[in-house]
Amino acid sequence: MSTETLTLCIGEHPPARLDKALARDVPEQASLSRTRLSRLIAEGRVRCNGAVVTDAKARVAEGDEIEITLEQAAEVETVAQEIPLDVVYEDAQLIVINKPAGMVVHPAPGSPDGTLVNALLHHCGDSLSGIGGEKRPGIVHRIDKETSGLLVVAKSDKAHHALAAQFEKHTAERAYLAVCHGVPDGSDPRLRGVKGASFEPGGVLKLTTQLGRHRTDRQKQAVSFDGGRHAVTRARVLEPFGDAAALIECRLETGRTHQIRVHMAHAGHALVGDPVYGGRRKAGKALSEGAAAAVNGFARQALHAAVLGFAHPDDGRMLRFEAPLPEDMQELLAALRA
Repeated sequence: MSTETLTLCIGEHPPARLDKALARDVPEQASLSRTRLSRLIAEGRVRCNGAVVTDAKARVAEGDEIEITLEQAAEVETVAQEIPLDVVYEDAQLIVINKPAGMVVHPAPGSPDGTLVNALLHHCGDSLSGIGGEKRPGIVHRIDKETSGLLVVAKSDKAHHALAAQFEKHTAERAYLAVCHGVPDGSDPRLRGVKGASFEPGGVLKLTTQLGRHRTDRQKQAVSFDGGRHAVTRARVLEPFGDAAALIECRLETGRTHQIRVHMAHAGHALVGDPVYGGRRKAGKALSEGAAAAVNGFARQALHAAVLGFAHPDDGRMLRFEAPLPEDMQELLAALRA
């Protein structure tokens, strides 16, 4: 693999640590995050005044000459495929996609191609500057295969690092629209008795639990109170349909696998169409024949990532995007309203 050498001098009043000094002084166009710089140091790819340095905490001084050996971004084995994408926003650092239901985000043993990553490799082409040394899109967060809606993907190491930090610190805005069985209502004594459930002003249902792997089905997640990862979901009813179903808005304080689906099922309000957490729940007699048929025949979990907001990794300006409900969920709501 071909390499290139990046040379720079440490500027005035540098931080004491080598990794912090490099994070400050490496040219922005190099798109090297502090995490990657630390890895390059550990791999012996950084020289200070001609000597290899492998300790990220090594002291540096103003005027020290630094050489960083970089491998050119390698072409990944994942094949680029010409798959139509609904691009909501794109610039040199990132791209925001409105993902359709049915599309897997990342290749996996059961889905080796036809994924969002395959499509992005073709769409972005040479605009990908490399994530972790590979020419690939940086997946910052994921949504389930059968969930539709907004995703932001990084094109550079710098953008990937900055966006991932926002998701890790829960400063990115994410709001989902969903259709659930029943109506989450603070006056429901059953719901008030659900462990981890509480209500906030405005009738917002707050679910606070831990989530982890299901004990017997490793493909599923499960609510726990003695292990797993902290998870908080807030759900607000936007439109009730009698007491049979409701359009709800869910906001994530944390981002765990299947979080909304698991939490709503735990509360007794599983999402319409959810084959994993909804069990065999069917629409009740309170709905008309047509509405019941629409609910019972809905082919996926009725969940859509409708709002996505974050600070741009380049200049910090706030970006916020909204994606309208896909056609299948619009038809479901039309049937419920009728």
